[in-house]
Amino acid sequence: MRVAVVTNRNLTGVINRFGQPLPQPPKSLPEWDRESVVAALQEGGHEVLLCEGDKGMLSTLERFMPPDTHARPSGFVFNLAYGIQGDSRFSHVPAMLEMAGVPYIGAGPLGHELANDKVITKILIRDRGVPTPNFRVMRRGSENAGDLRFPVVVKPPREGDSLGLQLVHEPAELKAAVEVIVEQYGQDALVEEYIDGREISVPLLGNEELEVLPLVEQDFGDRATRLMTWEAKYVAAAAASKICPAQIGRRLAAVLRDISIATFRACQCRDYARVDIRIDRSGQPFVLEINANPCLTKGSSFCVAANMAGHSYSSLINRILNVAHTRYYGTAIPQADRD
Repeated sequence: MRVAVVTNRNLTGVINRFGQPLPQPPKSLPEWDRESVVAALQEGGHEVLLCEGDKGMLSTLERFMPPDTHARPSGFVFNLAYGIQGDSRFSHVPAMLEMAGVPYIGAGPLGHELANDKVITKILIRDRGVPTPNFRVMRRGSENAGDLRFPVVVKPPREGDSLGLQLVHEPAELKAAVEVIVEQYGQDALVEEYIDGREISVPLLGNEELEVLPLVEQDFGDRATRLMTWEAKYVAAAAASKICPAQIGRRLAAVLRDISIATFRACQCRDYARVDIRIDRSGQPFVLEINANPCLTKGSSFCVAANMAGHSYSSLINRILNVAHTRYYGTAIPQADRD
């Protein structure tokens, strides 16, 4: 089968530079391991193309996977795109693919929007009885923090990779922290209570029947700041190590699985996702967010969990593709389409 791996590496493929740009982290940030994804799909027997998720994407895809005579889609997109600029960046490529009739892995435009806006996520899951830290949305740091207990975490609600995340210990520090978010990211600030305790990632794979992969704990060691900051994710000297499977009691593990699945359903995710949860000192879990397009680099939490479950990197990538194919067509990819 023809599979196009769509990413955003070259950010010049736009008509105008207009709107909020995709924040560009320092060059030390490891990119999506695109070549490994390509190699894994090729190992699965597929013909693979790397493609930019920009204004020329649909023309590129039409040449690579032209429609067949029966009007059945002749290929698939393995979507790893984060978008380039403007509002709702994560949903841009899925929306273009929906319009063009090209099947793809992962959440649709709505799912990406629900999952990528942390405020909307929190409202949706709280309405379903899923615990999440108390929060407020603030435009000005002079606003009253209400009944929030300090310390609090301040972050832009519609960014990934922990960009802009700040830990604020005193009300006097809050004004400056909020203003940083508003000025640098063009968004109101999400201010939520900091949950002191453990952080667990719950990787999910599937659709109607969800497979919960082994739980992954982020090990902060003796660090004073026990948060998944940008540095804790990407700077080797500060990176949190991973414990998999996380040492969690059976009863609590069942709760984490249940609230993760409820979060997946509430945010209309598809195929695969990762839920991040904090557990306080009394053992109470709180869902922080869900990643509808979680990182698939080899050292990521999702891949560590999949490896513990018995998947090689190649088998995981091809399993995700098969899960999406089954969602569209009701069956796994026929062997004839892999050769």
